[in-house]
Amino acid sequence: MDRREEPTITAYPNGPLIVRGDVTILDADGRPLPRNRRTQALCRCGASTIKPLCDGSHKLVGFCTDDTGC
Repeated sequence: MDRREEPTITAYPNGPLIVRGDVTILDADGRPLPRNRRTQALCRCGASTIKPLCDGSHKLVGFCTDDTGC
């Protein structure tokens, strides 16, 4: 029986994309990023200092994922 977790990506309102499961995330040069945990948060706001991973900067810059102006 295969014990790998099926991958899921969840878009959190006004926040990152949360990646769960057995996936490999590649950097801009196609190299795999080190996997420190089973769940990874990917930046959507563009302000993270550790892109493509999220560092919580979306809270500081007021990142909004809808058209209502948050």
